[in-house]
Amino acid sequence: MSRPIVVIAERIADTAVDVLREHLEVAVAIDAGRDELRTLLGSAAALIVRSATEVDADLIAAAPALQVIGRAGIGVDNIDLDAATSAGVMVVNAPDANTISAAEHTMALLLAQARRVAEADASLRGGAWERKRFEGVELHGKTLGILGLGRIGTLVAQRASAFGMQVTAYDPFVSEERAVRIGVRMADLDTVLAEADFLTVHLPRTPDTEGLIGTDALAKCKPGARIINVARGGIVDEAALAAAVASGTVGGAAVDVFAEEPTVESPLFALPQVVVTPHLGASTQEAQDKAGLAVATAVLAALAGDLVPSAVNLNLGGRVGEEARPFLELAERLGRIFAGFSFGLPGRLTVSARGREVAENVRAIALGALKGALAQVSAEPVSYVNAPVLAARHGVSVIEEALPEAADYRSVIRLTGVVAGMDRAIAGSVMEHRGAVLVEVDGYEIEFPMSLHMLLVRNADTPGVIGRVGTALGDAGINISDMAVGRGPDAGAMMGLSLDQAIDDELLVRLRSLEGVLAARYIPLG
Repeated sequence: MSRPIVVIAERIADTAVDVLREHLEVAVAIDAGRDELRTLLGSAAALIVRSATEVDADLIAAAPALQVIGRAGIGVDNIDLDAATSAGVMVVNAPDANTISAAEHTMALLLAQARRVAEADASLRGGAWERKRFEGVELHGKTLGILGLGRIGTLVAQRASAFGMQVTAYDPFVSEERAVRIGVRMADLDTVLAEADFLTVHLPRTPDTEGLIGTDALAKCKPGARIINVARGGIVDEAALAAAVASGTVGGAAVDVFAEEPTVESPLFALPQVVVTPHLGASTQEAQDKAGLAVATAVLAALAGDLVPSAVNLNLGGRVGEEARPFLELAERLGRIFAGFSFGLPGRLTVSARGREVAENVRAIALGALKGALAQVSAEPVSYVNAPVLAARHGVSVIEEALPEAADYRSVIRLTGVVAGMDRAIAGSVMEHRGAVLVEVDGYEIEFPMSLHMLLVRNADTPGVIGRVGTALGDAGINISDMAVGRGPDAGAMMGLSLDQAIDDELLVRLRSLEGVLAARYIPLG
């Protein structure tokens, strides 16, 4: 069986390529033209890019087998997320790979601007010794305004504090409590602009942030303030910034990113008060190695059908912690069991996450359950990305419930819905020594480990039924690896059996015909 193909369109770390080659066929297409890239993508399962390759709807449409696009870095401005999501293609990035490098480059530019390093360097190389001309300012005691207190903004805040700076930040998505923990005072945008001696930008480029620091915002800045941008080009209006620096309204600037890249022309280049670098924020060996390995790992996980926390076109309701991982797998299994046991999907699937580990990640849990349920009935491959789209086609909506406590277990996931006029319920948990276990089926309390081959039997609560079922399986050469029984809300009982191998339809018919057996469902999870 041939291995999936990954197309690498831009240079990534050799170590990352080696990791990919262990599992995939690698097609290196660095410097390939668009037509060549389209041809390669015709049979590719994955595509890895950096910032130069424009992955638009046309390119995605040319890749019918594409499952994942990996961006070896943070920004995904060059990827059409809507087109990828519509096609069921997961987009992953390396959100933590270049954070340290970008934060350090921000500090480098901050210091270079404050101490006029670039001007002094050029002057001395030109044959002049001008100590008095290049008087700078100290960072100590100054106010640093940070726009965007995410990963990089937080690292910059910590480093600025070490220099004795006062840090004020604007970020509508960060709580006062979190800011206090890292020694930052939160304020609205106008207050940050008015108070900052140095203003550094660490926001993503979106329709809301594009041109955010333009003529109006610069007019609100503290006189003589200095602007640093190591985030994304286009957030700071280059022409407006150049005019503000030239007029003396802004004391200077340090810019690493530009609206159009690559570029060798900008009104900022003519101003000696402005330090410029060609998008070097992530240009360290360490950052490139981490970005390559991170995106390679994410691509492999996506191709394996796993949930990838760095997927940027998934709404997971927040960061999914490692402690929730076993429950994500449990949710997907429960979805498959629900659909298999019910012989279909409900119009409304309610996913109840009970207990801290699952309640905090109910969005991801619900998505996993939906993926599992659809995989049981859909002829199309189901991924975390296209599950909501397929659900809409099947007329299924999802209701999420999050409860902080579970009654009998540390955490429980329960799926309920009406299928063919019947109320259905499936619940499961993860136990330390037993792994994933089923704990309820349609009101019957029954605890047994999930396996690749599961048999659920609803039966009369009378002697001999268990023996007849066991004998029938034994006569067919089917070994039972685990078994549990439970009574339900009526006079009946249910048994759950983990089997070592699959059973065929003929045996299933025979089991259903046994005296005392009311219903039998075989559910393969392999």
